Amino acid sequence: MTTVSTRTDEDIQEDVLAELRWDSRVRPNDIGVIVKNGVVTLTGWVESYSQKVAAESAAHRVRGVLAVANDIEVRLPAFAERTDADLAAAVLNALKWGADIPAGKINVTVDQGWVTLDGEVDNILQKLDAERAVSHIAGVRGVSNRLIVKEHPLPTDIKKKIEQALVRNAETDAKQITVEVQGSKVILRGIVHAYAEKRAAAETAWSLPGVTEVENNIDVVFPP
Repeated sequence: MTTVSTRTDEDIQEDVLAELRWDSRVRPNDIGVIVKNGVVTLTGWVESYSQKVAAESAAHRVRGVLAVANDIEVRLPAFAERTDADLAAAVLNALKWGADIPAGKINVTVDQGWVTLDGEVDNILQKLDAERAVSHIAGVRGVSNRLIVKEHPLPTDIKKKIEQALVRNAETDAKQITVEVQGSKVILRGIVHAYAEKRAAAETAWSLPGVTEVENNIDVVFPP
């Protein structure tokens, strides 16, 4: 299924640049924005990995953006440089204090500022939370998330549970979304009117223990 946009690439580029300027976490003067057929490519450089992630999130917030390729380079200033040992300790501490992150089950490797996460977690949301916790640490140049979602016995009414969770989620219009379950894989289809709604629907499915994969085929149809 496809995502539909009625906006021109020039309109999207202008709004992405405006959103980057609006976001206080980003230095927009050092970031380039290229848009082709609704796909945004971010170029340039930032001083931290968290700024790179923030720039990507800002681009996704813009109406009409179908996908984002984040080619921004992280150039750490001298004061942010850390040894790999120091950075590894900071990563372990961040994972330890993450409320829903099973820190003791995650192996951390740091090589020249690049953090790799290995191990098992209970659901996809924990996998994403672990990466988010690490991305905000000073000195991180990049993150490779190789965490595996542990297999759990799935409830027989998993489809119903996900549908009920979508109804409870204020960010999603559950009437426009259908749920299909194939083993431990969940397939979402339907129509929403913003990328944030599409992501919220996926996060709802990710949070259920036993779900190891979510195929998000929801269409984002932007109003004219």
